Formats: sequence, C-alpha cells, structure tokens
Amino acid sequence: MNAPLHSPFTLAGDLDVNGQPLSRIVERLGQTPCYIYDRSLLDQRVATLRQGLDPRIQLHYAIKANPMPALVGHMARLVDGLDVASAGELKIALDAGMVPREISFAGPGKRAEELTQAVAAGVLINVESPRELPILAAASQKLGVPARVAVRVNPDFDLRASGMKMGGGAKQFGVDAEAVPALLREIHQLGLQFEGFHLFAGSQNLKADAIIDAQQKSYALALRLAAEIDQPLKVLNLGGGFGIPYFPGDQPLTVDPIKQNLNALAEQLATDAPGASVVIELGRYMVGEAGYYVCRVVDRKLSRGQVFLVTDGGMHHHLAASGNFGQVLRKNYPVSIIGGGPETEVASVVGPLCTPLDLLGDKMALPKAEPGALVVIHQSGAYGRSASPRDFLGHPEVVETLV
Repeated sequence: MNAPLHSPFTLAGDLDVNGQPLSRIVERLGQTPCYIYDRSLLDQRVATLRQGLDPRIQLHYAIKANPMPALVGHMARLVDGLDVASAGELKIALDAGMVPREISFAGPGKRAEELTQAVAAGVLINVESPRELPILAAASQKLGVPARVAVRVNPDFDLRASGMKMGGGAKQFGVDAEAVPALLREIHQLGLQFEGFHLFAGSQNLKADAIIDAQQKSYALALRLAAEIDQPLKVLNLGGGFGIPYFPGDQPLTVDPIKQNLNALAEQLATDAPGASVVIELGRYMVGEAGYYVCRVVDRKLSRGQVFLVTDGGMHHHLAASGNFGQVLRKNYPVSIIGGGPETEVASVVGPLCTPLDLLGDKMALPKAEPGALVVIHQSGAYGRSASPRDFLGHPEVVETLV
C-alpha cells in the first residue's frame, strides 16, 4: 500500500472503527485506557500486500508485534504462516489454529525447554547459536522426530535507513555469515532436518530501495551458503523491515517496487532451488496502523502558561508513544481528541505516573479538551500493550478489543 491506513472521522467528530464509532466501543468496553484494533484494516493491509505478489511468496505474521490472541487468530486466517519468539508465543500460534509446519521460532537465548517444546510441536526452529544444536539433537532422539531447523544468518551488510538494525556487524541475533558453513556441517552430522535460512537485517524502514538492496544481498548470501550443505533448500525467509509512518514528515513506504523485486527473486529461486519458497515476515507493517490506544482526560492543568492534559493512560501501557521504546529523539505519534471543543490550543498529553517520561504528546496543536474527553493515539497496533511496563506504579490494567 502506498498510503497509510486510517479510520475516517465521522461527521460528529468521532472515529469510525470498522463501521462503529470509537466512543461507543469505549462505552461497550466499560473503561479506559483501552486498545482498539480494526479488523477491516487488517484485512485491507494483507489483501493489498497480496495484490500483484507472486503466489509462491509466503506472507508470515510476526506475533511479537501484537500477540493479542483474538488478533493472532484473525491474522492466522489471512496469512500463510506465523513467526514466534518464545514458547508463550508458540502456544498462541498453535491455539490460533496455524498448522505447525507453517510456524517458525526465532530468537537468541532459547531455553532448552523451549527448544524441546518446539521440536515436539513440529515447528521450524531458526537456529541462532551452536549451543542450540546438541539440545535439538537430544530432543529429537527423545521424541523420535528430527528437529526441523533453519539457520538465522547475521549478514555481513546492514539494512540501510532502518529504524532498528537487526543484522550486520556484531549482533546477538543469528550466526555470523562466516561461521555458518561449520554450523551446517554440524547440523548434517547430528541428523537434524535442515530446511533453509532466515535473514532479518533490520526493521521500520521507509525506503523501498534500501529494502530491495537488503533482499537482493540476502538472497545472494543464502544461495552461496546453501552450496555448503548437501541438502535441498526448502525455505528462504528474507525477513521484513517494512516501516509505517509515525511522525510528521514520514512518507508511507512505496511497496510496489518491493513486490516486483520479490517476484523476480521467486522466479530466480525456482531455477536456483526448485521447490523452495520465499517467505516475508512482517509484524508492524501488517498491524501497526490498525490499532488505537484510547485514554481519558482526568485533569486539565495550566503550569506557567503550558497546558497539560492529564489522562488515565500513559507509558505503562504505551511505552513506544512516550518515546522510550527505540526513539533516539522523541517525536509525537498522531493524536486525536474526541469530545473536545471547537477551539484549538497547544497542549501536552501526559499520564498519571510520577515521572516526566510519562509523556504521550508534547506541545501539540489539539482541540481544547476538558476532563472526560477521549485522547486517541493512532498507529498503535504494534508494540503497544505487550511492549510496555504495565505493572509500573500499580495502575489498572489496559484492555484490548478487536472490532
């Protein structure tokens, strides 16, 4: 999609979430703060991704972006596979009804118990360290089934213009490319079922040419490494990295050139490794723009000429919006006011926590709001509730709903 997803405002100044006014959904839930996810926007994003994409390319949803069970269950019906990063996420994926063969498990520091659970479930395990191999071999022997493994490769290049680099240089993720041949030999010796490679260079990238460059380099590296082992390549996971616009000046990612490049790689893979599949693993891009964090103004304070809207929500529920989840320089997420007045003023939106870090919107031009008005933080479908310190200071839990 070449434009950001959004729910339009109704004539009454409310937000339309899959045909329902957001304020009515809040009343149905019976409380703020809350997260509201729009399933029609999830459907739209996946359908747009598939349009013009070679059917041999598999779309996977990375559960870490948003592990809400109802949302994962909905995504499981839209995508080809799910990617997990813990045994807890593995349970969510299996409960959602995804077939184990289409689930992959990545992450550094997998516990021995988690690796055994993954072998027992029959999912694909992305090996990130030589330490995992004897544990997988022991689990295979105990359970009587060979562990299905792919190698997560730490490439020898960076993803340009990514918000967070996950590969290249010294990283805790994956196996350095130069160490992969020795690891492949050990996989063969231990009798594990090798299936392919996983490369994830970085995330939150809004530059199509940078993503294409990383995909092409990842493809070349994977094919070079595949020549080191006498087993057929079944899957090539090229990661994701697709970003969404959060801040003023951000331009939506132009996806069509990326899809054209992926189509070309799938065509080439049919020659280089017949029967192998290309996988794209996306989290934030699939769900980030389909979610809203909603809190309510409980106090309006004026301090030396600056207006503060104090809400019942904050960084304990939405760490990313506060700027404390990966931002180098804090920037404001898009914010709407429901129930505000016709006048506009400059105000800061803060939460109830005893820290100046509890800041959801800094000096923003907003409709004038009094206690009772709703504050809506857009672009909140990914890395929201589950990525936040919800127990901090003992405030009430946030609820979620899929509409």
